Amino acid sequence: MQTGRTVVLTTGVKCPMPTSEAAALAAELRTAMGKLTRRVRHEDRIPLGQVAVLGALDRDGAMTTSDLAADQRVRPQSMARAVGLLMEQNLITRRAHPTDGRKSLVELTDAGRAALEAERGRRAGWLAQAIEAELTDQERALLTQSAALLERLATR
Repeated sequence: MQTGRTVVLTTGVKCPMPTSEAAALAAELRTAMGKLTRRVRHEDRIPLGQVAVLGALDRDGAMTTSDLAADQRVRPQSMARAVGLLMEQNLITRRAHPTDGRKSLVELTDAGRAALEAERGRRAGWLAQAIEAELTDQERALLTQSAALLERLATR
């Protein structure tokens, strides 16, 4: 929502309105990042939702299916299906919750960790090859600086 020369974000934070130059750059950047993300995902062998679950378990450790659903912002029923598929592939396992006998925790198996690392390697490998094949040394240096800037924007 716009009020005068400020924008009120959905979080309720008031921010100065971006300049038309910043707005145009933001649109171009969003489009380019979307294309790059889709291209990198083309290398996937494991569906994106399942990779996200494996990644969450790798980062955060064992969790209940409900906690995973909340983490991934999906319905518990959807997460239960994803967990079931990953268990069928022996990528995750289930064990009893240490303090609540009604619950169980899911965690990565060694095969799950290896599959996740292979998936990450495929994505990074394709991108590294594309960077070497398509960019000059000067463009690679610029991309290195840009990566730090994108990281900074992402943590804002």
